[in-house]
Amino acid sequence: MVEALTVVAVALLILGVLGAVVPLLPGAPLSLAGVYLHWWASGYSDPGLLVLVGLTVLGLFTIAVEYAGGAMSAKFGGASTRTVALATVAGLAAIFVAGPLGLVAGVAGTVFITEFYRHRDARRGAKAAAYATIGVLASSIAQVLLTVTILVAFVLAVLV
Repeated sequence: MVEALTVVAVALLILGVLGAVVPLLPGAPLSLAGVYLHWWASGYSDPGLLVLVGLTVLGLFTIAVEYAGGAMSAKFGGASTRTVALATVAGLAAIFVAGPLGLVAGVAGTVFITEFYRHRDARRGAKAAAYATIGVLASSIAQVLLTVTILVAFVLAVLV
């Protein structure tokens, strides 16, 4: 039984990596589900507490990167909190219409339009939109690297 659950746990960890690039598939939560499934199946003994805490912190950090990466970048680019909130909603809505490209276009377009409306300055709007776009793309790359790290650390700590 434990072996079968370990296979399911590893499958969840692999889905977690895929979820870092596939929209609407929650990468880090799937990775953490895999870690905790195996921990539960092993009678709370494997991985050890230190590894479990480390993987949990890494998973929570990955979730933060996923949901805050683009927004934080837009803020660094000069966008207001209201603009960031609007861009987040627009990006999530656009992902259902046009997939990942819709997310990027929805965030960038909303940031540009909102900041242009606020300041009547196309250059300032473009700067904030560029920062937001780079942030969305960079957060995706970071999510892949972090979920792969969780997978590799789990395999090294538990299966090797």
